[in-house]
Amino acid sequence: MIDPVLVGLGGVAGAASRHLLGERIDRRTADTFAVNVAGSIALGLLVGLPVDGDALLVLGTGFCGAFTTFSTFAFETVRLAETGETRRAAVTAVANLVGALLAVALGLWLASIVA
Repeated sequence: MIDPVLVGLGGVAGAASRHLLGERIDRRTADTFAVNVAGSIALGLLVGLPVDGDALLVLGTGFCGAFTTFSTFAFETVRLAETGETRRAAVTAVANLVGALLAVALGLWLASIVA
């Protein structure tokens, strides 16, 4: 029963951080991209470092899971396409997917240097 509580605690912190960063950037697709890349770097670091199970639940599953926002990225991309901004929708889709994958790889690489 403790695992869901740990994920929930991390999720609260991640969701609040996501909201605060989004207010700072205040540009719909830019803030989504920023949190997805930052969260992916963090997750890559966490997975690459010797982080124990409970910390990985709180920080990886909870915090990073709530901080990053695949559903918002998907919604914004579809909305752009529906409003005729197909080029921007395509750029948003590619940037988020490639950016997040490269960010995870960067996090893993940084972890290999630190560890």
